[in-house]
Amino acid sequence: MDVRHIRISDYDYLLPDGRIAKFPLAQRDRSKLLVYRGGVLSEDVFSELPRYLPTDALMVFNNTRVIQARLHFRKETGALIEVFLLEPVAPADYEQMFQTRDSCAWLCLVGNQKKWKEGELCREVRVGDVNVRLCAVKESDEGGVRVRFEWDCRDVTFAELLDAAGELPIPPYLNRKTEERDKTTYQTVYSKIKGSVAAPTAGLHFTQSVLERLDKGGFERAEVTLHVGAGTFKPVKSTEIEGHEMHTEYVSVRRSVLDGILRHDCRCIAVGTTSVRTLESLYYMGCRVSADASLAEHDLHIAQWEPYDRPGVLSPREAIAALAAYMDRRGLDVLHSSTQIMIVPGYEYKLVKALVTNFHQPQSTLLLLVSAFVNGDWRRIYDYALSHDFRFLSYGDSSLLIP
Repeated sequence: MDVRHIRISDYDYLLPDGRIAKFPLAQRDRSKLLVYRGGVLSEDVFSELPRYLPTDALMVFNNTRVIQARLHFRKETGALIEVFLLEPVAPADYEQMFQTRDSCAWLCLVGNQKKWKEGELCREVRVGDVNVRLCAVKESDEGGVRVRFEWDCRDVTFAELLDAAGELPIPPYLNRKTEERDKTTYQTVYSKIKGSVAAPTAGLHFTQSVLERLDKGGFERAEVTLHVGAGTFKPVKSTEIEGHEMHTEYVSVRRSVLDGILRHDCRCIAVGTTSVRTLESLYYMGCRVSADASLAEHDLHIAQWEPYDRPGVLSPREAIAALAAYMDRRGLDVLHSSTQIMIVPGYEYKLVKALVTNFHQPQSTLLLLVSAFVNGDWRRIYDYALSHDFRFLSYGDSSLLIP
């Protein structure tokens, strides 16, 4: 069967609202842990995760940090306009963007857009001891709303403005307003690189104590960066998965991470679906540069259906070694690229041998990814979680999946 004709209705289940965790536990690592190993189901608490992990694999974390991506402006008429930052466009590089000091432009979602036909929106923002006037001008409605931001103080970076004026965007299905504590609880303890508009939530369960146990247990850890876009919450509205367009996500991977992957014979434990998409995309990037060493970094973008249209013919080791050699030839310490990879049943995993992940929404692309990983056995896992009082979605409990 062509994977494009997978019916999303086959990946539905009843999720009562009461099973959605609206708030996190007081102690992150006291969440429940479902363990699925070789088809056998059991449970424990998350702090015991190191007991169940394979010892011969590299553990890979996504170190992205959620930005305060919601900005609110009020027109002179009194209309409230929400501008939700999606993706930087000028400059397009995340690191450069957050260091800009007078203007920048983003692709945005705009709430109450009918009330903002033209003109600029302005507000006063207190940044430390300085009052800053922040203005937004809509530049284009083509291919999404492009908004230019300008401010009148060159001593203030856009990152500082966001920290002062923005609101953290918690998931819409929580059906509540962002609270002050979300600024801490909706970040992983190892988050570093600003850019996501949603947290890589599998990592929310980790504490410094669990990380220290992993280190003492001899587990090698590595970090990649994939900035999670708002498209992660985009529902699948088409009957067949072919009609769903995956969002583009931006990836940064250090050269040293490839060495770690090779040291562990390309066996990885992915913390979260974002780490999965990063790792599996690296394989296809390696296949690309093996076939054409002249490709630029931006040409390494992995399209949605590439794994199915052009299945990789290299072994995982050959692909990662080819990508490492590509970086060496170009003197790259960090690889910057992007991916739209869609992982659905029928996909053959290349690098990921174990997965730490939360419980995902019905009829979602994340549930398809999990089903592909456990060879279609997702429903038994979710039935167990529902019947054993597990909490679901971003602030919910965790699972360790080892097919």
